[in-house]
Amino acid sequence: MHIRVVRFTDASAERLETIKGRVESDGPPPGVEASGIKVLLDEEQGTAVVLQFFEDEEKMRASEAALEGMDPTDTPGTRASVDRCEVIAGADA
Repeated sequence: MHIRVVRFTDASAERLETIKGRVESDGPPPGVEASGIKVLLDEEQGTAVVLQFFEDEEKMRASEAALEGMDPTDTPGTRASVDRCEVIAGADA
């Protein structure tokens, strides 16, 4: 499994509420082969982290163009960083 971790600044609960509705009803944007998504908000700091889950690196890389081409108004805030990670260990809570 691979996870694309995207960090945002200038995030707000109001902006994320709009995105939440879209994600829950529409799923991933066209061209994105994510198997899941989690959106985390630190309202006090005005930051958000989006975890995009992919079955393998190939699907993650194939989705890059669609993700990079997203309209900034469709994101939680100003993109600060992107990490492309392979899950090497973990436990369910």
